[in-house]
Amino acid sequence: MNRALPLLMLMWVGCVAANRPIQEPTTLRVMSYNIKHGYGMDGRIDFERIAAVIRKQNPDVVTLQEVDKAVSRSGGVDTAQHLGQLLGMTPHFAKFMDYQGGEYGLAVLSKLPIVESHRHPLPDGAEPRCALEVVISMGEKDHLLSVVAVHNDWTDVGYRIAQTEALNAALSAISHPVILAGDFNGLADDASLSLLEERGWQIVDKGGAFTFPSVIPDRQIDFFMHRGFAGVAVENWVVDERIASDHRPIIGVFSYR
Repeated sequence: MNRALPLLMLMWVGCVAANRPIQEPTTLRVMSYNIKHGYGMDGRIDFERIAAVIRKQNPDVVTLQEVDKAVSRSGGVDTAQHLGQLLGMTPHFAKFMDYQGGEYGLAVLSKLPIVESHRHPLPDGAEPRCALEVVISMGEKDHLLSVVAVHNDWTDVGYRIAQTEALNAALSAISHPVILAGDFNGLADDASLSLLEERGWQIVDKGGAFTFPSVIPDRQIDFFMHRGFAGVAVENWVVDERIASDHRPIIGVFSYR
């Protein structure tokens, strides 16, 4: 046997490994924005202004809270559909309740293919509540990721705890990564957020920049959370937008392999 052969084979394998391209991380740019049905701090309903705020940040996916559909206070506009058309994004809407001749709830807009969507009913608080999950195809077979729009009760921590318990249970069987994005209506030390941490959710920038009220914010109640990533890095910030809504939007750029 040629004793040099194993060494040559080892060198060849090493060359193949060295030349194998390093997998680039997958990146998803997520925005969350409570738009207060388009009603700005100047007292005007202006969906083009909301669209301009979103367009400037160039997100792949947007979760929206306080969204009207054919409601009289916002001019009877199907807000999610209208914003989707303005931005070239696919809209999905989920209803909390009937309101002023139409429906009130939350929405998700996406540039990426949505293969499924699910409305998850949650326990009522001061108003009926649900969460909206969209399952996004990231371009490879079986490479899925869920983004879930969240808007929890603003009046009582007990309601928020019940809603987060129900949401965690609804999402517990998902095997791919999940991102929660929205208005949790609880501060960083709120018991509802602590409950999610105990269930394995990672809160992005807990105790970070304030998001509400938009003109002079004094509290952080809008968050990203995630679970199910083998490894992920998140770059995040609060957008300095003071007039279009009473919340400032948040951006999270999720990079993972």
